[in-house]
Amino acid sequence: MNTRLLLLAAAPLLCATAHAQWRTETYTLRGGWNSIYLAGDAQYATLAALLPQADIEEVWRWNPNPNQLQFTSAPSLPLPGTPEWTRWARGDADTMRLTGQTAYLIKCADAAPQFTVTIKQSPVPPAGDWVRAGANFMGFPTFKNGADYPAFTDYFATFPAAIASNAKIYRYIGGELGPANPLQVFSPALERLDATQAYWFSAPVVGDFYAQLDVQTTTPNGLDFGRTGSEIIVTIYNRSGQAVNLFLSAVASEPAPVGADSLADGTNDVGLPTGSVPLTQRLFNTATAAWEETLITNPLTRTVAQRSSREFSFGIQRTAMTGTAGAHYGSLLRIRDTGNLMDILLPVRARKTSLSGLWIGDALVNAVESKPAADAVTPAARTYPLRYIVHVADDGTARVLSQVFMGKLTGAGNPVGLCTKESGLLAADKVNARRISAVHLPLDRIIDGTAGTGTGSVGIGSTLTRKISLPFDDKVNPFVHQYHPDHDNKSPRGDALVAGQESHTIERNVTFTFTAAPPGGGPVPAGWGATILGGTYGEVINGLHKDSAGTGTGDGLRVTGTFELRRASELGTLTITP
Repeated sequence: MNTRLLLLAAAPLLCATAHAQWRTETYTLRGGWNSIYLAGDAQYATLAALLPQADIEEVWRWNPNPNQLQFTSAPSLPLPGTPEWTRWARGDADTMRLTGQTAYLIKCADAAPQFTVTIKQSPVPPAGDWVRAGANFMGFPTFKNGADYPAFTDYFATFPAAIASNAKIYRYIGGELGPANPLQVFSPALERLDATQAYWFSAPVVGDFYAQLDVQTTTPNGLDFGRTGSEIIVTIYNRSGQAVNLFLSAVASEPAPVGADSLADGTNDVGLPTGSVPLTQRLFNTATAAWEETLITNPLTRTVAQRSSREFSFGIQRTAMTGTAGAHYGSLLRIRDTGNLMDILLPVRARKTSLSGLWIGDALVNAVESKPAADAVTPAARTYPLRYIVHVADDGTARVLSQVFMGKLTGAGNPVGLCTKESGLLAADKVNARRISAVHLPLDRIIDGTAGTGTGSVGIGSTLTRKISLPFDDKVNPFVHQYHPDHDNKSPRGDALVAGQESHTIERNVTFTFTAAPPGGGPVPAGWGATILGGTYGEVINGLHKDSAGTGTGDGLRVTGTFELRRASELGTLTITP
């Protein structure tokens, strides 16, 4: 595969990712000014819909500004029209939405009693960019152990500058803005760091601290497998001076809210909650020199050494995703330390892939029938490869092709696409096009299952059969030789002969049985069921062996083996050129 082919295969993947995992968080509010911190995104609805309580009068979103002036004795007052603040008041138009990893001020009616609000949100990977020359209005992914969150001093043990004697910390307790609200925190050892609240910090420090462990993923928005992804690396760095033990667990998503994409129904066959991503941990087995994937159904305990990082490889068992093509799957990967300090939720999302597109691979014949050995199919001395090209259209039609061309087409706009003959390519760009062929098949064949040429479909658990016919008078028929009088299908007088007189029609009845795992056993490779398909292969060849019953059709010769196809393109449209 060349770069152009890879770009062709990747082009349909360039699309926006929808949120597909949800969790409801509860916030406590009082009359006056309060602060909350949203760890997740809730842009699916307006503020009026998310916060219908009449006692909530205003919402102010903090926009970190690296050029702001540093406060000296009190945090910045919310001032409309400044770049640091975006304001919404009840009755305003839909001018603001709730974004994740963001701090907010909420102004409630002065006489309002203490009450709670719940906000369903899609968790976002944590972030903590500190501004040295200004105010930091932030929240942190702390763990609530029973009724208590961790103390400031414990949580910031690996980032002590945030709570040093020259630093200032403030929290909101309700009431009017003034000397008592927000209230300065003077005893970090006694104060608890509430994950639902936002705090003001003023400290001469620069960093990206949000927990003692820094978590990075190879995809920017958590574990986003999309339609075809198969592996994501999560790197965890331990800032502390001692080893940290972790719990890694898969957490089910709540149902999607109105206005967001729903999760798939009845979506797996491995006992996971409905709509959950069948997440696996990938471990390398040195004995077999192969990766092995284990479905995460129970919490995993892992250790990260002091001041070092460790990589964790996660995969997805796509064969367990039994929803319709395009269905959303969503869940969460929870990372919690055994010291009860931090509780990080990473979003995990995937889509049920469509198998539309071009698949290329080989069938490996490893056993053949020996007629002298009483029709036994016996192992061959060595395997024999047969190249296969299969195109699956958007409507599911599977076509076995003898050749395919990839490049700019002659149609309107000259789109990059797939066609069955060279004449379908743009002549001026043929130098950049590619041709792929299967030399064991008759030239220019498109076998789509119509007119009695086969049944079935492509997909895990499905069987595809196709009949490949080679007429007795085809010039590539092995019985035919146009210059030999015994094999030219002509009588001594030059009259045309019928089938069976000098040559025979050959029929190859091939069967592809798609399996949920490689038929030879061993670990399931990454991408199986999405970018890799395979299973068992069988073929019955009629016309090569003399018919023992005298019917003229010949006794079928059987061969068996395995096959593997890899996705070369997601284009579900094939231009069939006359």
